[in-house]
Amino acid sequence: MKRLLVWSMLPFCLIATNAMAQKVKNADVPATVKNALEKKYPDAKDVTWEKEKGNYEANWGGKSKEDNSVIFTPDGSFVEMVVAIPVSSLPPAVATYVKAHYPGSKITEAGKVTDAKGATSYEAEVKGKDLVFDEKGNFVKID
Repeated sequence: MKRLLVWSMLPFCLIATNAMAQKVKNADVPATVKNALEKKYPDAKDVTWEKEKGNYEANWGGKSKEDNSVIFTPDGSFVEMVVAIPVSSLPPAVATYVKAHYPGSKITEAGKVTDAKGATSYEAEVKGKDLVFDEKGNFVKID
């Protein structure tokens, strides 16, 4: 019976593992992606890499080494940059939304997102989830 339970859970574990970001060694990042990072952000130092949803994420800066996070496609196309910001720098509507939909919870991390078109949005981490808001602080989605 235990074996049946373990084998039946295996597909769910594999799906969950693939859905989360996976650490990637620098040597395993395509040259096109590394070159794109170096060209766009020449001051990026001590970069760590993750692979998420088929794209490559470069992280660097700050104590956590994740104050800057940039995503590139495998061909080196820029997707977005997330810069860590103080929670107090989020638009006021974000805090209002969190209080209404997550009573008693706090925003543990915040980021300002700039996409390839130059559009700005915000991320607020609440209970381990990334909530995405537009430039005015209106809720968009859970990422």
